[in-house]
Amino acid sequence: MDSKKRCKWCNLKNELYVEYHDNEWCRPNFDDKYLYEMLILESFQAGLSWECILNKREGFRKAYDNFDIEKVMKYDDDKIQELLGNKEIVRHRLKVNASIKNSRIFNDIVGEYGSFYNYLKTFAGEKIIYEIGKTTNAISDAISKDLKKRGMKFVGSVIIYSYLQAIGIIYSHDEDCYLYKNEN
Repeated sequence: MDSKKRCKWCNLKNELYVEYHDNEWCRPNFDDKYLYEMLILESFQAGLSWECILNKREGFRKAYDNFDIEKVMKYDDDKIQELLGNKEIVRHRLKVNASIKNSRIFNDIVGEYGSFYNYLKTFAGEKIIYEIGKTTNAISDAISKDLKKRGMKFVGSVIIYSYLQAIGIIYSHDEDCYLYKNEN
């Protein structure tokens, strides 16, 4: 392990976590497939740590057909039972059911806006937001409220804020992290 100073939440003993921190978190990635995967994973995080979800990410990719939204939207009761029996993922019935419904709503939003990022831009604009030490803001509040109105579950403001950090709309590396920067 190198001697770089990282955000205090990053478990330096977990190589997956360090890799995620260094090369993915807060880096803009607005590809719909990535935005979809991260939304599903973040919704499973509710009440758990991101490290737990990250450690199960490959299991989720296998179980969820590599996050092929067309397949996930068609999951039936047999597939739900298969997911609930899969030790490689979080086996929570409400979250599994929500992931399928949320997939359909995500797809509807893409159809309405042309891409999920176009939808997010209606709330966040196109600039990167630099802030640290927060778990929600007015943007995450508004997106959460709208997604819930559309019928999504496990998309509270804290989850959406984490999602916006994950996909690079919000940049939140700690001031003493080697990746810290601000808008100046």
